Amino acid sequence: MCGVVAYVGAKKASPILLESLARLEYRGYDSAGIAVISNGDLILRKRRGKLSVLNASLIEKPLSGHCGIGHTRWATHGEPNEKNAHPHTDCTNSFAIAHNGIIENYERLKENLIKKGHKFKSQTDTEVIVHLIEENYKGDLVVAIRKTLRKIKGTYAIAVISDKDPGKVFVSRCGSPLILGVGNGENFVASDVPAVLNKTQRIIYLDDYEIAQISKDSIKIFNLEGKILKKKIEKIKWDVDSVSRCGFAHFMLKEIHEQPRVIANMLKRRVCGTKIEFEELNIKNNYLNKVKKIIITGCGTAWHAGLIGKYLLEKFTRIPVWVDTSSEFRYRDPIIDKNTLVIAVTQSGETADTLASIRLAKQKKAKVLSICNVIGSSITRDSDGIIYTHAGPEIGVASTKAYVSQIVIFFLFALYLGMLRKTLRKNDVEAYLKKLKKVPRFMEKILGNKNTIFRCARKYSYANNFMYLGRNINFPNALEGALKLKEISYVHAEGFGAGEMKHGPIALVDKEFPVVCIAPNCSIYEKMISNIQEIKTRKGVIISIATEGNSQIKKYSHYVIYIPKTDELISNILIALPLQLLAYYIAVERGCDVDKPRNLAKSVTVE
Repeated sequence: MCGVVAYVGAKKASPILLESLARLEYRGYDSAGIAVISNGDLILRKRRGKLSVLNASLIEKPLSGHCGIGHTRWATHGEPNEKNAHPHTDCTNSFAIAHNGIIENYERLKENLIKKGHKFKSQTDTEVIVHLIEENYKGDLVVAIRKTLRKIKGTYAIAVISDKDPGKVFVSRCGSPLILGVGNGENFVASDVPAVLNKTQRIIYLDDYEIAQISKDSIKIFNLEGKILKKKIEKIKWDVDSVSRCGFAHFMLKEIHEQPRVIANMLKRRVCGTKIEFEELNIKNNYLNKVKKIIITGCGTAWHAGLIGKYLLEKFTRIPVWVDTSSEFRYRDPIIDKNTLVIAVTQSGETADTLASIRLAKQKKAKVLSICNVIGSSITRDSDGIIYTHAGPEIGVASTKAYVSQIVIFFLFALYLGMLRKTLRKNDVEAYLKKLKKVPRFMEKILGNKNTIFRCARKYSYANNFMYLGRNINFPNALEGALKLKEISYVHAEGFGAGEMKHGPIALVDKEFPVVCIAPNCSIYEKMISNIQEIKTRKGVIISIATEGNSQIKKYSHYVIYIPKTDELISNILIALPLQLLAYYIAVERGCDVDKPRNLAKSVTVE
């Protein structure tokens, strides 16, 4: 969940490291630091707080040097302070390390190192790695790192520099992401592609247990046995604008506004006439025809998208579907066999629990299909098949365009599978595709009326508690709407199936309690109205999301947000936008840091 970067080249390292860290600040912002090799010496600078604090320190007292590493921290072991900030150094101040991950056996290793005379300066698990490197160093840093990595258990993405081998950066990974950016006379390292995208679009993805030795003119990659490996250089197609705000106040707002274009491009890529194409699916139709059960796994917003996927897959394919949070799935004994398709949903492709889940599924002989946004990520490399969402980089910590693109992928895959298994007629598929193609235009219409949502947010931003209610395919949206509000505004919010309200949650309702009711025109609309009337009777504040032309709902509601008229199964795609905008504007009104909410990181790469 932390951000690791490195640079080696002819330019000054510290400005490049800071710029790269700024592009990774969504991964961690409890503290930040850099280390550089300057005139043969290792120099360290780190500060508690956001990157701006470190930047101010470097402006006041710049660091020279052309080789360095940097880090933004999301604290796990040890509170956020300067001592616990990365990079960490050994006893001799000859080695420095930046690390993302968790070393599970660090306490035992630390005890042994202390017995040998090592002095520790922090409370972190990371510091044991750099002391082990010091202990194992006998003139060859690659050998020292190889010996060190054999002793540690857990997850890591590390970048190491040393005054004993200046002009080189040494990196390795296991379970945490790390990419190499290939330049001309310079090379880069980062936890994620956006950090280097303005410098190079040529990327090497490291795999687990690989070590890279990087100088300004060369990259050598080894396995733990020391064998030199050949790695493919990938060309990234994202442009620099995709990782900048482009005039929007926040990345989250920009990414909300990108959704019509993302969905239009997806439909253009995936739909040709009545044919749905998944060029990277890589799972044969013969297998898909024999699937007896589907299990969907994901975390947070991805789990909510999976819940919507369940409704769509069961309706269109008649295959039973279970949805599990990855963190729970991996610790029970799921009933899986060769006729089970496991679908992993993830924006980053690096979510630790989801990665562990698919590895468990493969051990049990299931096929794994991943719905993912990031090409070349760990989960995509471990999956049997992939469907990329191609949503572009998502920088805001609270997921928006990734969620909507995952829902649309589920819709297309459910149609594809239904047609393959003959549970859907061709005419039905054509009708749904025709409706889906209207979605980007409908989204633009919602965004064009965002001032209505802004006024609603301003009116109710005082509230410290919210309830979200939905039914059927929009029940997951109630969960997602509540999550968005919690994430970025720190308002306590809960989502419920509206029918469950009477079984406890209605006790919370009073005249100061806003309830967001998702009530589009649908097969269970009358039941939803009954639930709304129950809230009204108890003086609750009702914010309804309804279909255009529905004037009846005004008499039950304090505020109504309208979406264009569409099919019930497609309504959940549109409803996601007002829920996102409502959370965004409430957070802005409350003065919250929308793109970097406290205690959260974009990619949860540790358990």
